[in-house]
Amino acid sequence: MVVEDEKMLAETIISYLNGEGYRSELAGTVQLASEKVNLYEYDCVLVDIGLPDGNGLSIIRELKGCHPETGIIVISAKNSLDDKILGLDLGADDYQTKPFHLSELNSRIKSLLRRRKFEGQKEFKIGNIRILPENLQVFVEDELLPLTKKEFDLLLFFISNPGRVFTKESIAEHLWGDFADNSDTFNFVYSHIKNLRRKILEKSGTDYFRNVYGTGYVFEI
Repeated sequence: MVVEDEKMLAETIISYLNGEGYRSELAGTVQLASEKVNLYEYDCVLVDIGLPDGNGLSIIRELKGCHPETGIIVISAKNSLDDKILGLDLGADDYQTKPFHLSELNSRIKSLLRRRKFEGQKEFKIGNIRILPENLQVFVEDELLPLTKKEFDLLLFFISNPGRVFTKESIAEHLWGDFADNSDTFNFVYSHIKNLRRKILEKSGTDYFRNVYGTGYVFEI
């Protein structure tokens, strides 16, 4: 999520990140950002400090309370050293000074997500599955597994939480955010899991997914 009230900058960031394969959402006020972080979980939140209805630092405090695992990058003006320090003291992971190159912001996000989710590993293995997060590639026994972006995101979501049972609703919220609220059913989640499960099973001979009757799905190693 991008918490930024400068409309042109915010839209530019969102457009760029979506083009890089992220699913990004915008919140231009403290109130809207607060509502979103209490409804959904985010891998990373970019927070501008100066917002029209309050201070972005309150969003950092809120995130640390309800979703401490979320990565946070403070976006600040050149002369806002105190805000940067306060943000980092509150638990932000990094900061980006305006103006900035979008490619640099992307590098910071990738680095943050790698540290948060995979402890800095550029490559890791789960059973006979080898994953390169930054390259969006998955290999089974050194053979490239062709996955869609959503299937790749779904796989990362599950392997980051092995043994944890997820409902279709929680999976939809993670991968589609507030866009999931527009759906009357979550059958699309079933379809994505079915396709991912089939592809991995065909290549590896191992079924890592288990249906939990009446609840959802769990990824077992």
